Amino acid sequence: MAPPPWYPAPALSGAGYSAAELAESCDRVFLLDQRDLPAREVYVTLRSVEDVAEAIRAMVVRGAPAIGIAAAYGMVLAARALRPAVAERYVAGLRAAASMLVAARPTAVNLSWAVSRMLTSAEAHASDAAEVRVAELAALARRIHVEDREACRRMGRIGAARIPDGATILTHCNAGALATGGYGTALGVIRAAAEAGKRVRVLADETRPYLQGARLTAWELAQDGIPVEVITDSMAGYFLRRREVTAIVVGADRIARNGDIANKIGTYGLACLAKHHGVPFYVAAPWSTVDLATLDGDHIPLEERSRDEVVRVGGAVLVPEGVPARHPAFDVTPAELITAIFTERGEFAAGEIARAGEASGV
Repeated sequence: MAPPPWYPAPALSGAGYSAAELAESCDRVFLLDQRDLPAREVYVTLRSVEDVAEAIRAMVVRGAPAIGIAAAYGMVLAARALRPAVAERYVAGLRAAASMLVAARPTAVNLSWAVSRMLTSAEAHASDAAEVRVAELAALARRIHVEDREACRRMGRIGAARIPDGATILTHCNAGALATGGYGTALGVIRAAAEAGKRVRVLADETRPYLQGARLTAWELAQDGIPVEVITDSMAGYFLRRREVTAIVVGADRIARNGDIANKIGTYGLACLAKHHGVPFYVAAPWSTVDLATLDGDHIPLEERSRDEVVRVGGAVLVPEGVPARHPAFDVTPAELITAIFTERGEFAAGEIARAGEASGV
């Protein structure tokens, strides 16, 4: 296999693959095209912030932390394109770039969080020399990447303490290294449990309609040698009723002030099943996913995507022509259905999120 496009620089993900990386020269962003996995491991090379925004929108890169990192790298490309601009035009151009990136995927709060950090830095350095402006933004973008990877490792260790030896963990969508800066959130908990010597196996929901569980979660866990079996989404209740599931662990795209979470469509149904069967339902997410400005799940903007992603799988058409299809990409799981939320700052009951944020001044 050919070396990754950022070689010989080390991947900030800490793995042999990475959802997003910035070239050392700061003129290109490399994204692992997650639409091609598991059949092909292909990286796309992007040279403009417009290309990054479209890649986020088209699901080349997905997962709340990963799209935040990709957007931060996109802001570096925007700054580089604006090198000749005077300070006022530079800031105006980066504000326009920020708005375009945030609009690409509205549900994941990590996207706006990362872009806001980048824009604040850009404004602070607007009067510096052009190369300094780019270098400052590149350093911050890489710092956001590394911070997320290390946050995943910390929350993984925290969550792993809740996983007993011999556990079978059900997970939904993909909340692994592909969805983050590296290591993963829900998969970070699973990885940390395995690294602690616990015997764990995974049931991965295929996660219709985009099949992130079947294509991505299974691929990641197979790479690590962690036992995984793929099930269809509709099989979860069967295995829960048979007492084959020890715990459910999922990620989140946004955590509201009251502890409600938005995650990939189908998460709410799993939480209801977990409650009925007395199985703990855990959420793992970096603190950047917490949005104290959003009061509850009813105020989280939930993205609706195209009919085509529902009615087509590969080249096969599953629905008769002219028949509509609905595609909400996310749903909301109420705080009362969540056993605990793992972040790099610790484990919290869902209802404690606001108090934890206020105590830390965030």
